[in-house]
Amino acid sequence: MLRKRPPKRSLLFTRKSPLIQIGQLVVLIFAAGWMIYRGAQAMEYNWQWYRVDRFIYRIIDGEFIMGPLLQGLMVTFKITLFSMVLTILIGLVTALFRMSNSFSGKLLANIYLELIRNTPLLVQLFLFYFIVAPIVGIDRFWTGVLCLSFFEGSFAAEIIRAGIQSVAKGQTEAANALGFNRINRYRDIILPQAVPLILPPMTGLVINLIKHSAIVSVIAVADLTTEGLNIISETFLAFEIWFTVAAIYLVVTVSLSLFVSWLESRATRGR
Repeated sequence: MLRKRPPKRSLLFTRKSPLIQIGQLVVLIFAAGWMIYRGAQAMEYNWQWYRVDRFIYRIIDGEFIMGPLLQGLMVTFKITLFSMVLTILIGLVTALFRMSNSFSGKLLANIYLELIRNTPLLVQLFLFYFIVAPIVGIDRFWTGVLCLSFFEGSFAAEIIRAGIQSVAKGQTEAANALGFNRINRYRDIILPQAVPLILPPMTGLVINLIKHSAIVSVIAVADLTTEGLNIISETFLAFEIWFTVAAIYLVVTVSLSLFVSWLESRATRGR
């Protein structure tokens, strides 16, 4: 007995179709916007968005002048750049210590990881600011950079270690057979193969570093968050400024994610 085939469903309206996904996104955006609007009405808040642009930029006599929010964003970029370089160095050294045959090296790396991971970042920042900074003789900017570097370095160490251990052991054996020493083996053989594996999780680490950099506002480093706090204290534009600051962080992190995804796709096509 022949069975009737069920009618074919249009691909435009399947659960995974682009139209359904776009429709869901529109509904979510509309619902979020409606909730924010209703909440603002309930608070009877007087929105003053027309005052926000001067805190981002101004154009005077045809000259572009950065407002305090953009100036704070530049400081955030500086903190992120310096912290990322130190984070990679700290993470690489810690990963090599953990994989070494040295008992003292493994012990030092494990103590560092346990201390950093099991204490809050805010507490670490205060310890760096009130104890380490006066001893070393550094200002608050570099105090924030060092604190973020050591904090994120603990996560970078595990990312780098996992990427190195993902390289086939035969590569190490071949390098040993060719007479490579330890430094040349890592520089020429292992790390070039581990970097494509390390890159995706390191992207998330950089994004976290950008977001975590806001904590330096508690020691009065003039980053984006600190500038936002200063503007709010002067103008009382709490919601407008915080929404603007959040949007700036969102644009930066999303742009970074898209850029790294583009680099990964090019690397994949190259391989």
